[in-house]
Amino acid sequence: MERQGEWCAALLGDVVASKEHADRAALQRRVQDALAFVNEQIAGLQPLEVTIGDEFQGAYRSVADAVRASLLIRLALLPDVDTRFGIGSGTVTVFDAGRSPISQDGPAWWAAREAIERIHGQQRRSGHERAARTWYLARDEGSRPGSDVESFVNAHLLCRDVLVPRDDARVIALQRGWLTGRSQADLAAELGVSQSAVSQRLARTGAFALRDAQDVLEGVVA
Repeated sequence: MERQGEWCAALLGDVVASKEHADRAALQRRVQDALAFVNEQIAGLQPLEVTIGDEFQGAYRSVADAVRASLLIRLALLPDVDTRFGIGSGTVTVFDAGRSPISQDGPAWWAAREAIERIHGQQRRSGHERAARTWYLARDEGSRPGSDVESFVNAHLLCRDVLVPRDDARVIALQRGWLTGRSQADLAAELGVSQSAVSQRLARTGAFALRDAQDVLEGVVA
């Protein structure tokens, strides 16, 4: 059944340097497991699913939810697999909701594609710009490129992506646990360390700031 003019925050993602992974089947399983984990954490309008090759997509009720999903996917796959994302907001037309992936089109998906292509371009540059993994473009009715909300979200994303560890499995696990609502005591018991040690590590690696910033984002662009 066709549905026209529905608003969503569309999320497109893919695997960084996917061709460097020798075991493609294992990579696909890792990605599918990560998407299933995030689907359990965040209820989307369209659940995350693999589309073709190393790409995947999902759709959310708010930009803040899409931003949070992109972070959790990264933390679910690092340190072995890194990912990048484009987020676009606007309307969509669903042509066939029973198809997998869903047959659809519209400004939200066009914006998400443009956003991830921007990130692809940044990966080819040198210096600090290569740390960026996520970009957002708004194509809401009446919105203009470079709007205050769009700029606010991208400023958040640029700072956030730098705080994500890429090669420390223990810190990644701590950030993932903290950002999904687990207590410091629970994380300490799992790792066999004191709660004080967990608190210090979370503070030192920016995990408190990551969760606080996400909370602020949800209050502004929910």
